[in-house]
Amino acid sequence: MTVITRFAPSPTGYLHIGGARTALFNWLYSRHHKGKVLLRIEDTDRQRSTQAAIDAIIDGLNWLGLDFDGPPVFQFARAPRHAEVARSLLEKGRAYYCYCTPDELQAMRDKAKAEGRPMRYDGRWRDRNPSEAPPGVAPVIRLKAPQSGETLVKDQVQGEVRVGNEQLDDMVLLRGDGTPTYMLSVVVDDHDMAITHVIRGDDHLTNTFRQVQLYQALDWSIPSFAHIPLIHGPDGAKLSKRHGALGVDAYRDMGYLPEALRNYLLRLGWAHGDDEIISTEQAIEWFDLDAVGRSPARFDFAKLDNLNGHYLRLAENGRLAGLVLPRIEKRLGRAAEAEGKRRLEAGMGGLKERAKTLEQLADSALFYFKSRPLQLEPKAAALLTPPSRAALGALLNRFDRLPEWNAPALEAATRAYAQEAAIKLGDVAQPLRAAVTGQTTSPPIFEVAEVLGRTETLARIKDIAA
Repeated sequence: MTVITRFAPSPTGYLHIGGARTALFNWLYSRHHKGKVLLRIEDTDRQRSTQAAIDAIIDGLNWLGLDFDGPPVFQFARAPRHAEVARSLLEKGRAYYCYCTPDELQAMRDKAKAEGRPMRYDGRWRDRNPSEAPPGVAPVIRLKAPQSGETLVKDQVQGEVRVGNEQLDDMVLLRGDGTPTYMLSVVVDDHDMAITHVIRGDDHLTNTFRQVQLYQALDWSIPSFAHIPLIHGPDGAKLSKRHGALGVDAYRDMGYLPEALRNYLLRLGWAHGDDEIISTEQAIEWFDLDAVGRSPARFDFAKLDNLNGHYLRLAENGRLAGLVLPRIEKRLGRAAEAEGKRRLEAGMGGLKERAKTLEQLADSALFYFKSRPLQLEPKAAALLTPPSRAALGALLNRFDRLPEWNAPALEAATRAYAQEAAIKLGDVAQPLRAAVTGQTTSPPIFEVAEVLGRTETLARIKDIAA
């Protein structure tokens, strides 16, 4: 059997973080088993589905590095096929026309509410002759569901889960206007797409019992189900925007790398021993459903930041420079000059050591692009006392005479001056950092000076030195 999974988002908004994890788990499971993963856009809600949302979902999946085996399937376009299946059940006596009026249905709801139970259709048209139908009511088609016994789901994450059939009712398959319901569309699409494994959030588990009944009525093979726990906030509450329930595009904007977010989402509810840093190749090799936990995973921005910092340090400098540059230009309000771009890539090795996100990288690299004279941060200005400015003046003369302009030569010259002046290295290196970067923190200052070059470094010191 070839494993075939699917990711089936509704295009009514962005690709949220929970959906991204579901997509990742489907993708990894299919890749691990050398199968296929398909994309289905469930766009049957015509009022809320938008092309912008479809584009955002596909863009988010592409950014995460999740590819699919074939073009997307659009559910709405398959509505005639869904209706055809509902009518086939009608012909076999496994579904029936229901002529309940809106008032009758409302009365059922009111009665259920008064009795403190969920609304369930009472089956009043299950065995009635359509000739008794009231005039002017467009009938729906309902599934003739089993009324006794139980429906069992052998879930690969949740274990065996069962429900008494008396707790379910005869669900609507085709509305009075001829449009199929979600329950019908999903089952028909999964069957026609030959889906072998349905991996989705455990909030769908109640739907699964009804869908299993529909598979049985159609005499179709039932796929294997795996319902993964939802993501909660660090406080254990349902995930909200303050916890991180944002779109994948928001994480990209905040400066996270796709490989870091993939790694983080993988570890939300799945484990491989104590491994935290897991490459995509390892994830494909190791991933299976038996390691998915049953408890909700907790989203933690601090862990994501640390993981992203790790991947930043591994990333190729040219790639990072290309990702950071638009963020810098946004801060500058102008296009960067060629020299600034050169400095950014040359200095990336030192810049990325402390950063956790691309946004932090952009902030820390900004001094490479600033024009003279630098605008000093208050803490940096406080370091430039008269004695410090005098020391910078002395250092300026030594730097100007250096035959080679590189970090070791600059550090050696600074150490020699500090020793002769009987001061600590930091007493001159810190003012030097303030003068050259306008900040109190930066990559190693001698590396910074090497990247800036002789002319720019000396000019920045000269602006400050006494």
